[in-house]
Amino acid sequence: MRIRLAVAALVLAAPAFAQEPAKPAPRPALGKDECAVWARELAFSDSVAAHDAKAFGDFVAEGAVFSANLPVPVRGRAAIAKEWAGIIDGSQLRLTWYPKAVAIGGEPDIAYSTGPALIELPDPKAPNRYALTTFFSTWHRDKDGTWRVLLDGGVGAKSATEADVAAFRAGRKTCPAG
Repeated sequence: MRIRLAVAALVLAAPAFAQEPAKPAPRPALGKDECAVWARELAFSDSVAAHDAKAFGDFVAEGAVFSANLPVPVRGRAAIAKEWAGIIDGSQLRLTWYPKAVAIGGEPDIAYSTGPALIELPDPKAPNRYALTTFFSTWHRDKDGTWRVLLDGGVGAKSATEADVAAFRAGRKTCPAG
């Protein structure tokens, strides 16, 4: 009899347990090298915001591939700098981004980073002036020990509101170090 009552109580209580909101898993702290990549990603974005073509170039590996997810990617540091000139100087558009995740796997000199990016047209009267996208980058620690972008791309640009832009700008964080 007790077993039946216990089973009945569990059956009746199950819906209540199922309705409990799931708590997000705690974000794991990143290691020293992952935080170094995180900081490089932030500084890379800052180089574009500062319209600093020389600094931008130092973040890009010599044999890098940008728009890596497209049928015709841009290959090589010089070609990437040329392709990005209007972004770096701000005449074509303003682009800012920051990482939300960085990971280093079994190879200690290769890292992956991803996060949101904000595209802003320079004309304040432009319709659909803002768009949000997601970037992804593969970083490689060069022979000199400096992390540089080796592969870069982005997906999913969607029109953004002023509230979306404010939320994006508030989302930039430093590395969650361990």
